[in-house]
Amino acid sequence: MKIEAHHHSIKLTKPFTISRGARTHCEVVRVSIEYQGKLGQGECTPYPRYGESVESVMAQIKEFSAHLVTKEPFEARLALQNYPAGAARNAIDCALWSLESLLSDSQFPSPYFAIAPSIETAMTVSVADLNTMTSQAKQYIEEGATLLKVKLDSEDVVNKIAAIRALSSEVKIVIDANEAWASLDLESLFEQLVPLKITMIEQPVPSGQDALLKGIPHPITLCADESCHTRSELDELVDCYEMINIKLDKTGGLTEALALEGRARELGLMIMSGCMLGTSMAMKAALPIATKAEVVDLDGPVLLGSDIDNGLSYKKGRLLL
Repeated sequence: MKIEAHHHSIKLTKPFTISRGARTHCEVVRVSIEYQGKLGQGECTPYPRYGESVESVMAQIKEFSAHLVTKEPFEARLALQNYPAGAARNAIDCALWSLESLLSDSQFPSPYFAIAPSIETAMTVSVADLNTMTSQAKQYIEEGATLLKVKLDSEDVVNKIAAIRALSSEVKIVIDANEAWASLDLESLFEQLVPLKITMIEQPVPSGQDALLKGIPHPITLCADESCHTRSELDELVDCYEMINIKLDKTGGLTEALALEGRARELGLMIMSGCMLGTSMAMKAALPIATKAEVVDLDGPVLLGSDIDNGLSYKKGRLLL
């Protein structure tokens, strides 16, 4: 096998802001694997929150690949699981899944997975002042979105959500705090949010401080994101959350994501299929998780100024194959 990696910087349609800061570009790394005249591809997004950079991920891909190039694709994918989970492993893993499909005369996710032709996906409202966030949510609703993912920090939480809820009594709302609520009175905040019909709250406290949630009633479903990467964290999260967010850049690829999904279901946890910012190449790799998830957030390409050729189609809040 011949394995290559390349960095791509993609401008966003508008700045994307979460509790940790703002971004104007999406930095992705793509892996191409050539074997027997076929070319499999995968994409990852290095994430500084997890100590990753484009440079570190490119170096890891080079390191991992040196041990894989002499193996058959399926054998290589199994051997890859011995390396650390993260963006680098994800790009290689997904490229290998793509390659295996091509070697079976199919296009991923065929022939291995049956995917629903239409999947509801969240449209993301990033952190801003109340008027800006309300305006963005209004635009999504007018375009037909049925599920909004609202990014929040610790400021003016209830007022912002109330203003967005006032736009529509029907649209579903999930909140992503990105670890920013540890200083707040969570029990009181959760109770204030109940009348606003919130579907789920994602990662209200920092990873490692999840035990803060154990003694607090959960009138709204709580979802672990930054606290859940692979199966190794699950046992510690069961009494804190009711859902986990599976992102391939955290699991280190679809192979571990499928195993994580299976173990989470055994423990009674629901599944969210999420993403980092990225193109349709990355979103397609997550479809086997998304097609069975209770909540899907794969709107990464919607936020980009450009996508890959033959990218996924988004219409009225749905991802269409």
